[in-house]
Amino acid sequence: MPARVKPAFIPFADDAGVQTLGDLTLENGTARIALHGSLDLARDRESLERARALAKTLAAIVAALEGEADLPERADEVRAATQAVENPFG
Repeated sequence: MPARVKPAFIPFADDAGVQTLGDLTLENGTARIALHGSLDLARDRESLERARALAKTLAAIVAALEGEADLPERADEVRAATQAVENPFG
């Protein structure tokens, strides 16, 4: 069975993309990208590869933001519309 190729993390392209580096997770979104967790970098080859992957991802995020023609000073908080539902347990 051939190895699956992981799709590239394209900043702000979708609301489903995720990139994981060690215990650090980058969750893609069309309005914002969330970073959760931690990433330990030691003086070894594995850490070098993780650091390169992180640098590449952050460079792509910076490039995407720099490519925006009309960035606001600060993005408004995005709040999802909520809807009350009946409690199925009570």
